[in-house]
Amino acid sequence: MSLPADQMELSEEEIRAHYEAAAAMLEGFEHAPRIGKARAEAPVERSPGVTRTRRFRSTTPGLVTRSTAKPDGVHLAQRVEAVGGDDPLVSPVEASVLFSLRRAIAIALAVGEGYAQQTGLAELKKANLGGALPREKSVEFAELLAGEALAVLGVFANATSFLLASHAGEVSVEVGSVEEVLTDNALLALHGALWELDQEIASHAADEPRLVATVTAFAEALMEKVSLRAQTAPRLEPFKGANYRIEADDFTISGFAASRKARGSTLTMQFKKPHQVVGNHIAKYQAMKLSKMLMAYDFDRKLNPFADLGGFIFTFMGDGAPGTGKTTLIQMMAGLIHGYCEVAGYPFRYQNLSTESIDSYQGKSAQNAKAFINNVIDPNVIGFGTIDDIDQLAGKRGDRQSSAGQLEITAVLMESFAGANTVVRGNCTFGMFSNYPENVDDALRQRAGARFLVDGPQTREDYIDILALLMGKNHDIPLGSHDLYAAQEIKKAVAASFESHSKPHEDGLLRVYERVAKDIGKLDTIAKLGTYLKGIQEADHRFTGRAIKNITDAVKVRAMDFELPDEWMEEPDLFLFKSYGEKKGMIEELRRPITIEMVIQEINRYADSEFRYADKSDEVAIEKMVREFGLTEEAKRRYVEAKSR
Repeated sequence: MSLPADQMELSEEEIRAHYEAAAAMLEGFEHAPRIGKARAEAPVERSPGVTRTRRFRSTTPGLVTRSTAKPDGVHLAQRVEAVGGDDPLVSPVEASVLFSLRRAIAIALAVGEGYAQQTGLAELKKANLGGALPREKSVEFAELLAGEALAVLGVFANATSFLLASHAGEVSVEVGSVEEVLTDNALLALHGALWELDQEIASHAADEPRLVATVTAFAEALMEKVSLRAQTAPRLEPFKGANYRIEADDFTISGFAASRKARGSTLTMQFKKPHQVVGNHIAKYQAMKLSKMLMAYDFDRKLNPFADLGGFIFTFMGDGAPGTGKTTLIQMMAGLIHGYCEVAGYPFRYQNLSTESIDSYQGKSAQNAKAFINNVIDPNVIGFGTIDDIDQLAGKRGDRQSSAGQLEITAVLMESFAGANTVVRGNCTFGMFSNYPENVDDALRQRAGARFLVDGPQTREDYIDILALLMGKNHDIPLGSHDLYAAQEIKKAVAASFESHSKPHEDGLLRVYERVAKDIGKLDTIAKLGTYLKGIQEADHRFTGRAIKNITDAVKVRAMDFELPDEWMEEPDLFLFKSYGEKKGMIEELRRPITIEMVIQEINRYADSEFRYADKSDEVAIEKMVREFGLTEEAKRRYVEAKSR
């Protein structure tokens, strides 16, 4: 298999050459901690009669003054094997952890060796060993040793997390920040990391599921710490600019970026079919379209043609009164994507950000929210992330009732959905749902590129359909004169819904529309549409440039107002398994021209939602103040009566 031009193969021979050194590290070495503090001794329990491997003594001195702490023997292999209790045999899980650690160390040492050869560090090491290192080279030597140490630590952590991904379960462990990050040289750096990993296993790994979770959590924490340190460290460009490929593991190393294994989540959700979503025509139609859009993602290019051409919905907000079908819409969309991914053999990952993510510890809520984002945007999976009842999760800035944890979540979501580093690949989408969108922070709400009004059943036919659906089949009541689910014919209903937005629905926006139309006539040019947008901004100062971007994105979605044929999802060879260029060409052929009617309808749809939120928010605030004034007056009256007695 030929590699892309920007990738170098790390051969199996290069990796296996370091297996013996890696195994020796796992068997034992001595390390005196410099930064981290040793915890209470957790003895390694072994069955009677099982011999202990002798302690290995490190022969590589540090380049700075040694710690005065007593060096302790680290026997990581024994520590891992002790998790199984008195069983003298190594379990499959323990063996997998040890194998992954050995291979991760070997890969890291092989990459470090390549870094040393590429940067000239290997020659400087030889000169230093022979006492012939020039004094003017000492600073460069120290910087290159630190660069090698960071590269080796980063690859070790990355490879460990990647290799253990398939063994991870539902158990999670919080290990905190990694402390013993040493950069004197690569070997000492690995000793420090393995010493701290031994401490974490002793503290957290009470059983095999927690063993895997502990090692994985430590690897991810180490990766994060090393990546932050590497941002300011010199002489790392050769490592950051290189891309290594290990074919046997399907593992790619790209600097300090995390490489995640394509692993989907097991869903236990009760999926819904589209006909089981009664009413909500536009929301249902857009959810069905978006589900198929996600499947156009190209795993080789790590890009979706819809994101490339415009018209991909990265974030959307669904709002409506309680009981109108937001949860059912989530179940329908997740079910569609799950089914398509099963046919294509793609990994699918669904995750919901729940109220459990709010934590009283400072910074923990932000970590939980960031982990949620990272799990969904993983470019190796098709992702769908939901934030149900977002008004309870994300705090409104300036609201005294918002907790610190809620404000942390708001900050993470704002940065992730439309921040400077946000990259939309088109492999995932995020849906925010709320019964009270007026309670969501204005800036966060405006980061929702599309608006799904979840208004539930509306017509007589809708109510007959939902009654028949929820009644089930365990009855003999006749249906009567009604064509079941005919009213849910999606294309006809959607066309009528879009047409209804040719004029605004909200009174405040309608007044702006009529005033502008009276002054400049029919809205049929870009200049007149811009005048209309300025009129909206004068009526609502929150209508900013981001609102215009959301409207234009929605217009591009309308230009893609076609549904990919069902047979393309059912037979992957027709579309899903084609090259990126072929997919893009097939989509371009289906694209519709943008019309003035589309633009007006999308302006009205978006502005209607903002006016609706603003009106409800103001009205709720007024009602609250009126109630407080009433309570104050009543309290005064009762106080005066009691005092006069």
